[in-house]
Amino acid sequence: MPVHFPKSRSVISVKGEDAEHFLQNLVTCDVAAIPADTARPCALLTPQGKVMFDFLIMPDGFGGYLIDIDTALADDFTRRLTMYKLRAKAEIAESNESLAAISWQSDSASAGRQVADSRFPSDLNVMRHYGAAPAGEDDAAGWTQLRIAHGVAESGADFSAGDAFPHDISYDQNGGVGFKKGCFVGQEVVSRMQHRGTARRRLIVVSGQTALPAPGTALEADGKTAGTLGSVAGNTGLALVRLDRAKDAMDDGTPITAAGETVTLSLPANVSYRWPENESDKGD
Repeated sequence: MPVHFPKSRSVISVKGEDAEHFLQNLVTCDVAAIPADTARPCALLTPQGKVMFDFLIMPDGFGGYLIDIDTALADDFTRRLTMYKLRAKAEIAESNESLAAISWQSDSASAGRQVADSRFPSDLNVMRHYGAAPAGEDDAAGWTQLRIAHGVAESGADFSAGDAFPHDISYDQNGGVGFKKGCFVGQEVVSRMQHRGTARRRLIVVSGQTALPAPGTALEADGKTAGTLGSVAGNTGLALVRLDRAKDAMDDGTPITAAGETVTLSLPANVSYRWPENESDKGD
């Protein structure tokens, strides 16, 4: 069973009689519709619709929610939630549970809380383990490769906080935005992008003949930047790419390069977006 032991995740608890209502009107995903034992991608946006904090959220089994977030963002996120809380009857605190491991492609059970990571197809059985970890050697590279193949981006590795819209990081693909649930911070901008189909940047899988350069390296075509590399595992990587610029280069036979080496671009598995076919498909 492949397993990864992350070292930089924190878990925040939001509980109390107003916990669900408080979160439902604040964050992007439909928290009321998250099944038990399931972690759903979610975000808190700026009023302009940019992702300020990305995280996974799950029911705690007692009417509240647990939020699995990058430790580097945890304190700022907690302060932001507290600022929005006002008179809501909700308690926000660091949980005594912690993310112990992530496993995939296994049906084996382990002690502690096990939660399905809904960003991946169910047949991969990607599980997040809290409190207790299954046995195994840390396969950090395998976890990165899995994220790359399925277009699963995380802040820090693949984008900077405040620099991406939910559509950029496939939250319209994986349940990270509840388009039917009503208002949340930044909802007007995100809904407009959804209805007009104006997302210009998307997650793309990058492949090279040799090992790719470091994350943050620009993807260039004819002297213009088409995207930026994020997570890298050997000769594959994930990148946020301007679809129109990349498609124009591919149509013209112009090489797309990273640090001078030619790379090829492909869509992640199981996404509904496609390369633009004409000018009207290329967004604003």
